[in-house]
Amino acid sequence: MDTKDNTSGSRKGVAVITGASAGLGRAVAREFAKQGYDVALLARGIDGLEGGKKEVEALGRKGMYVQVDVADADAVERAAAQIEAELGEIDVWVNNAMNSVFSPVKEMKAEEYKRVTEVTYLGQVYGALSALKRMLPRDRGSIVFVGSALAYRGIPLQSAYCGSKHAIQGFYDSLRTELIHDKSNVKVTMVQLPAMNTTQFGFVKSRLPNKPRPMGKIYQPEVAAETIVYAAQHERREYRVGYPTLKAIVGNKIAPWYADLVLAKNGFKGQQTNEPEDPNRDNNLWDPIPGDHGAHGSFDKEATYSSPQVWLSLHRDEVAAGALAVGGILLGSLLTKKLMDQDDD
Repeated sequence: MDTKDNTSGSRKGVAVITGASAGLGRAVAREFAKQGYDVALLARGIDGLEGGKKEVEALGRKGMYVQVDVADADAVERAAAQIEAELGEIDVWVNNAMNSVFSPVKEMKAEEYKRVTEVTYLGQVYGALSALKRMLPRDRGSIVFVGSALAYRGIPLQSAYCGSKHAIQGFYDSLRTELIHDKSNVKVTMVQLPAMNTTQFGFVKSRLPNKPRPMGKIYQPEVAAETIVYAAQHERREYRVGYPTLKAIVGNKIAPWYADLVLAKNGFKGQQTNEPEDPNRDNNLWDPIPGDHGAHGSFDKEATYSSPQVWLSLHRDEVAAGALAVGGILLGSLLTKKLMDQDDD
């Protein structure tokens, strides 16, 4: 990835990141700061929020945080008002906060589904409502919904998370069509994620016998963070991070029955390491886990910082222009050769 670092340039605006104390949100906050934005971090974990603010300031931008549970709509609205009072008008709002439970459906509890839905789905809805309240009267701004390949394709052991991501997709579709109908200049987009090396695998509640892990190819959160920043600045309906995300979405449209069989066979073992899990370890379903945990999880040795698919996606206009230029050169060469051959005759 080659996103340009603009920390030494002028201020680009104010970006709000939910779930910013750790994992992907932490990487997104850093990337916006690198791109010249002042950053407001929203999350529950005070230690991670303080660490994230310091990182933003170390990159030369203004940072602030509000300790908030995104499942509380009133608290999100108060946070938005505080951000505008302290940093200025919100230009970008990234809905990233999530929670999950690794568990077979038959062992899940009703209150767990409720909690995951309130954070992972309704948290994005509440964030969008607070952002729209400010952006629509100004007729500008950008809202990024953070989705997943699992917004299109549910997998075993993550039913609460998959259901929430599917719900976000439906909400986003509705909102986007309404904004188009109203001819609004407020931009919305959705970024679908792959398996990533984030802190969630050591945070979320789990009933699995072994420690959970990302399934399939693992990407570092910086790959998705760069895509999210790009998405906030450009007009496009959807971004798919990594070839596995593209394959899962397209493949499920073509043959969902085949995905059923593959996931039934591989989806249980593929989401667990060989290391036994401690059934009594702390989890962040109801309360944050103390400490500043940063952006990365425990799979650095397996994770990649690059994705050719993402590079092509973010540079598709340049690639298309280059292809046209090469095509024009080849066509010109063929025509020149043909004319020369005719002269020889």
